[in-house]
Amino acid sequence: MNDTATDTYTPDHYINRWLSLLEFNQRVLEQAKDDRVPLIERMKFLCISCSNLDEFYEVRVAGLKQMAEVGAVQTGPDNILPTTLLSQISERAHALVADQYGTLNSVLIPALEDENIRFVRRVDWVSNPEQDDWLRGYFHNGLLPVLSPIGLDPAHPFPRIINKSLNFVVSLDGKDAFGRTARFAVVGAPRSLPRLIQIPREVPGTGPNDFVFLSSVIHAYVDELFPGMTVSGCYQFRVTRNSELFVDEEEVDDLLLALEGELPQRQYGDEVRLEVAHNCPDGVWQYLLDKLGLAEEDLFRVDGPVNLNRLMALGDLVDRPDLKYPPFTSRLSSTLGQDRIFDTISRKDILLHHPFDSFAPVVELLRAAAKDPDVLAIKQTLYRTGTDSAVVDALIKAAHAGKEVTVVVELRARFDEADNIGLAEALQDAGAHVVYGVVGHKAHAKMVLIVRRENGHLTHYCHLSTGNYHPRTARLYTDYGLFTADPAIGEDVHRVFLQLTSLGKVLKLDKLLQSPFSLHPGIIRFIGREAEHAHAGRKARIVAKMNSLTERSVIDALYAASSAGVEIDLIIRGMCCLRPGVPGLSENIRVRSIVGRFLEHTRVYYFANDGKPDLYCSSADWMERNLFRRVETAFPVLDKKLAKRILTDLDLYLNDNTQAWELTAEGGYRRADAGETALMAQQALMES
Repeated sequence: MNDTATDTYTPDHYINRWLSLLEFNQRVLEQAKDDRVPLIERMKFLCISCSNLDEFYEVRVAGLKQMAEVGAVQTGPDNILPTTLLSQISERAHALVADQYGTLNSVLIPALEDENIRFVRRVDWVSNPEQDDWLRGYFHNGLLPVLSPIGLDPAHPFPRIINKSLNFVVSLDGKDAFGRTARFAVVGAPRSLPRLIQIPREVPGTGPNDFVFLSSVIHAYVDELFPGMTVSGCYQFRVTRNSELFVDEEEVDDLLLALEGELPQRQYGDEVRLEVAHNCPDGVWQYLLDKLGLAEEDLFRVDGPVNLNRLMALGDLVDRPDLKYPPFTSRLSSTLGQDRIFDTISRKDILLHHPFDSFAPVVELLRAAAKDPDVLAIKQTLYRTGTDSAVVDALIKAAHAGKEVTVVVELRARFDEADNIGLAEALQDAGAHVVYGVVGHKAHAKMVLIVRRENGHLTHYCHLSTGNYHPRTARLYTDYGLFTADPAIGEDVHRVFLQLTSLGKVLKLDKLLQSPFSLHPGIIRFIGREAEHAHAGRKARIVAKMNSLTERSVIDALYAASSAGVEIDLIIRGMCCLRPGVPGLSENIRVRSIVGRFLEHTRVYYFANDGKPDLYCSSADWMERNLFRRVETAFPVLDKKLAKRILTDLDLYLNDNTQAWELTAEGGYRRADAGETALMAQQALMES
């Protein structure tokens, strides 16, 4: 994969990537505690931290468990054994989960109650006959017909529990109608049922926003599922499973069909985690662990619903704008109207910064191309775009209009595989050419190429982005998108599409950097050039913003540059394996993370180059997978005004003292010192 990493540095110079990812999730959770964040948004941050931890176990911990089983000896440059790392993760994850439920029970629920938003406890509703009657009716009419309890005996072995589904283990005494004695039964809650039930206001004693957890309702009336028997205990539990898909791309004839066949198995991968109610007796959770083949360190006892992520629905159920972020409308460019969009792009490059700038011009570009008689072809990459996508609709209309439409659909975009299979089939049905990228390399680059006939010549119009062509996430994630008709960039994009859709040698690119070929060497070269400037006594600086920094040779190059005197500022939202501020190693490196209303997703690389700067935006983080196992692009921002605009944005992030966290040499994070004047980068960008 990479043979450029050196042995100059020792394992303690690197932070473990998975422990760093857990630290990021802690920063997300801290948003739930921050009373400067609107209350319902704080609940959402709690839910996000829980969802993140789910995926962490489904993918990261699952992979580590497999490594441990085969006797792998290390996981990265920190040189921690998988078995040791699993123990460290378990300790940190248990502390995180305890913090999540402590935040829910001690912080958020009381704050919500102060706003007359209540999670009604069973002890309260059973003392209210009207509420008890209504909930009993809800159980009989809405739950009982769809519940299928399974008694556990030799004829009914322990069932296969669906990944992350809500279940109950029920302790029973007595005999059933056939004279059988069963110690336990399992009751699964259908995934289609809401986990929050709102009691109607017209029920006496009910407030405007009174809710009951589905788990509480099932628990309260579960005895009605076992007539003639005594329920001695009922405890919720949830199993998290390995959710990676295993398809040998080199051995299958049709990747789409292979993935379609594999997707159902995701629900039944190997078990990696068990969550149970905090009051579950030792004998019961030990029984579950034994049946699932899990160890005690895989057990989480929680004081509340086992899937807090399902509480995300609260924001839609409660009509309290005063407890949510104020409405925000993205700026709509007046220069990019559909009727003159090609003329506008041909005159100058145009930069959009989402969500502060609307994503609509990207869709309008595709719609204009679909209708324009001079447009001959449209080529686009799609990694994540969502269902009912306006982007896909525009491509389908273009195909129906007789344009040559080629779409590189990455079927292996994790957890979006089913959606991408569906849109690939829809595009094929419309007559578009659909390819699935390159075997062994996910197509993660974000590119649109439009070929237009103008004055007897073919002109390339491009859109290049740091983020996905996903209209919904474009309102939630920060990303840069560049419209350009630069001939050299257009030719480069054309060559990348040739690589993705055909066979042949790697074609040299003039302006773009591309993984897995020129991006990594280019980054190393740019970092080294700054070090040379510093050695020569010239001012040298690097500013880079990304989601994650884990690749060892890049980190080593940054260490060497710091030692040479290069001033380095890194804005890294999530994982960072580099230790900043270590004397003699990284004293010139500063690392900060921004966690706020929008998910920071832009990737920007700036190299000062002694007054002749290079500035790139990219789809790629500085991670092994992005640099060596994916097709990525980094595109230069050639217009000096646009480059200056991006640098101004970066300065805002570097001076944020409200939503910023600073990485310490020890691997922990501390809030940035608040100045006399509060500066929130995202808010400033919203108001600019």
